[in-house]
Amino acid sequence: MNRSWLYVLTGAFFEVVWVSGLKHSEGPLAWAATILGIYISFHLLIKASRKLPVGTVYAVFTGLGTAGTVLAEWLVFGEPLHFLKVFFILLLLTGVFGLKFVTGDPDKEGAVT
Repeated sequence: MNRSWLYVLTGAFFEVVWVSGLKHSEGPLAWAATILGIYISFHLLIKASRKLPVGTVYAVFTGLGTAGTVLAEWLVFGEPLHFLKVFFILLLLTGVFGLKFVTGDPDKEGAVT
């Protein structure tokens, strides 16, 4: 895994933080953490999209963020998790990993940086 994909994964983690913060923040400190999460996640998304295909990066970023948010809502906040929700998250992750695997490594393909 190259550094750009690490940016995508880290940005998706911070996406889960700020999306959860939008729902659960109370008080200025929690809102400041939410805003910081927004900044970090989009900063890393932009850095990754400079080296990787934008469509693939955005699909992986949002897919992992969506799945992570659903898991965080279930594990941290006690939201119910239904069979169909799990099925569609797995379907989403299958597509995300499929996009990742069919996207070549720009460093190996001699892409211009």
